[in-house]
Amino acid sequence: MSATNYQLGKTLSTIKEGDSLTVTQAIEERDIFLYLGLTNDNNPLFTQADYAAQTDYQHAIVPQILLTGIITSAISKHLPGPGSNVVNLSLNFMQPVFHGVTLTFTFNVIRVDKARELVTIAVIAKDAHQTKVLDAEVLVAPPK
Repeated sequence: MSATNYQLGKTLSTIKEGDSLTVTQAIEERDIFLYLGLTNDNNPLFTQADYAAQTDYQHAIVPQILLTGIITSAISKHLPGPGSNVVNLSLNFMQPVFHGVTLTFTFNVIRVDKARELVTIAVIAKDAHQTKVLDAEVLVAPPK
């Protein structure tokens, strides 16, 4: 499919500071096992309830890179959207995320750098209790 037939996301001239997006995502076991199968990651902390019960977490947790994938997917699909490329990503994981939890990710464009042709997007994810589980800052090259 050529770019002329494809709807690209917001370009540098159309994206602006303050643009935002909210994405709500339930993290199901099937999502976790798909990720683990693709990456061949066999960390028992992600899958083994009996092992996780012996740790400080008490329950199996969601792999952090799976949460990262939700962020990059939303950027690729929605803000700025198709044609975007993540060039830098800084993440802080404040709380573990357990299987079956629903998270709300809030994306806010905080900087548009026309000289460098990049935008900076701040991301916060919260669980159903409004506990912040992660924050991130993502440097993105929007489509041209």
